[in-house]
Amino acid sequence: MYRVDIPEISKAAFREAVINAFCHRDYYEYDSVNIAIFKDRLEIRNPGGLFGGLTIEQIKSEMVSRRRNEIIAELFHRIHFVEKWCRGISLILSKEPTADFKEVADIFITTFKRKNYDADSNDLDTSEKTSKKTKKKTSKKTSKENSRKTRKANRKESETSKKTSKKTNKKTSKKTSKKIEDQIADLIRKNSRISVK
Repeated sequence: MYRVDIPEISKAAFREAVINAFCHRDYYEYDSVNIAIFKDRLEIRNPGGLFGGLTIEQIKSEMVSRRRNEIIAELFHRIHFVEKWCRGISLILSKEPTADFKEVADIFITTFKRKNYDADSNDLDTSEKTSKKTKKKTSKKTSKENSRKTRKANRKESETSKKTSKKTNKKTSKKTSKKIEDQIADLIRKNSRISVK
């Protein structure tokens, strides 16, 4: 028996989207490539929209590409991160057909839907949500009250214990000091001719 990991998103598609983000990003922009993970999707965002007047429809259907960073693209090609030009989007779509691409405020975003996300189970009706929140709040409130009562009882017990301890300590210390005085007086009487009154 062996464990077999089945990723939510194709590794090849994810890898290609990350490589595309670094290869095609605008390095003049003070920003970075970001990977955002949400309950229902994963997004890879890179600064700089599509380069050279390309549209999302063109990159999806016509498989064209314009390289913004020639040196980085060539370097990725030499180290075999990029095998073939204009292949990235088609590879992503072949591995993840539900992948989506968009441009927002000069940021290019590749979105992968998460397969393990169940929208129906997360869309509880309002009354169920309210009921759950109320139960949580009531439980927290009861817990706080019980905790407060326990602390109060412990504090009273501690105060009573301190008072008793102080009284006992005073009595004990008076008795002890009286005994010590008596012993000192006896020693002095026995060892000297000085009288102690």
